[in-house]
Amino acid sequence: MESVTRKNPSTRDQRLGDLDPADFLGHVLDTMPGGLYTVDTDGRVTSWNRAMEEITGLSASEVLGQFCSFLEGDTCFGGPCSSGGDCCPLFAEGIIQGRRCTIKGRDGRPLSIMKNARLMYSPGGELLGGIEAVTDISSLVDLEHQLAQLRKEVSGRARFGRIVGSHPSMQRLYEMIEMAASVQTSVLITGATGTGKELVAKAIHQSGHRKEGPYVRVHCAALSETLLESELFGHVRGSFTGATANRKGRFEAADGGTVFLDEIGDISETVQTKLLRVLQEHEFERVGDSRTIPVDIRVITATNRDLEKLCDEGRFRRDLYYRLAVMPITVPNLRDRRSDLPLLIEHFIERLNSDLGRSVRGVTPEVMERLMAYHWPGNVRELENAVEHAFVLARSDSLDTDCLPGSVIEGGSRATGPAAAAPGPDLETVQGALDATGWNRTRAAESLGVSRVTLWKWMKKLGISGR
Repeated sequence: MESVTRKNPSTRDQRLGDLDPADFLGHVLDTMPGGLYTVDTDGRVTSWNRAMEEITGLSASEVLGQFCSFLEGDTCFGGPCSSGGDCCPLFAEGIIQGRRCTIKGRDGRPLSIMKNARLMYSPGGELLGGIEAVTDISSLVDLEHQLAQLRKEVSGRARFGRIVGSHPSMQRLYEMIEMAASVQTSVLITGATGTGKELVAKAIHQSGHRKEGPYVRVHCAALSETLLESELFGHVRGSFTGATANRKGRFEAADGGTVFLDEIGDISETVQTKLLRVLQEHEFERVGDSRTIPVDIRVITATNRDLEKLCDEGRFRRDLYYRLAVMPITVPNLRDRRSDLPLLIEHFIERLNSDLGRSVRGVTPEVMERLMAYHWPGNVRELENAVEHAFVLARSDSLDTDCLPGSVIEGGSRATGPAAAAPGPDLETVQGALDATGWNRTRAAESLGVSRVTLWKWMKKLGISGR
């Protein structure tokens, strides 16, 4: 492409001083690293240098004489303010300095640029047009977007509220929490004891539209049928022995907010029937009363039992199950995300240091190997208790093996050693740690909280060949 601002000298030995001023200016414009073009008083392009050709993919011959609005940019629209149409920002403001905007290239894709422009006047004050300097910052904008995404991933990958974990299964859990928070449907949280089902319920509430409303938790398994009915729906005086006054229930107290029913699989058939009505009709009666009370609540439930199996056995209403499990969420077991152990341990130590005024730095490599080897039947709750147990007994700034609970020591030291006893993490965890560190085994082992030898054993067991 040949710019109209550039003309080749007629002879190879022509001296710079012999150039016509217009030709000299053309050479200057074409050697500029940044884009530059000029417009007349009507906003039509009068010059277009080589850098503008490279930035936009449009040759000078294609754009010369066109209104600059063809660029379809944030600051490239309209014409002179006297024309009666949209007023071009340059003609309206007289100068544009360091303004980020976008323009369209040949293929129609948006190009991020930095623009500096000003109107040009003759010595006598007559408006001649405008001159606009353009710097392509597309690469910079792309890097900023990547950095913003990385920051988002780093800040959101390891934690969500009080939930801690960066394993892929936890990333999926965070996505489900965000989706659940954006709607008002019922949520059923399943998972083994100690996995953190209540933390998930609270995260959904605190991230959703009802976060300013009350959050009410009821542990269904801890109450008898009569007490649970009274706890949920309230009662009136004299409705049963000991009911000496009217009492407001948890559903009524949670109006405008969220009710979390933990261990929902343990409620009786009578309570199931009444709960179904609350979900369908958004109303209920207090025990011993016939007055209907409307309520605006969101119900989140949790269980460590197989509700579908209970439905098959006739011990749980299937219609209630469908109402509760509009959006099911499963919390993974700790043994299935062992790569999160170092992160969780660090989290618990930080909290205990803050609560107890201590300055424990971490755990010894031997302790980490034992903790990685243990199968954690009690999940995150058991890990938290184990760390707190070790924290209380610790007499130095590191938690050593003699501080661990006996069950963890015994469970993590069978066979020939802690690493040998460990079933080890899954293929996805080990592969992810290696990929994240560019297959640097030392760094990958550190991220998993184990030695290089243990990592090598896991790789061998999982069939991962070295690079």
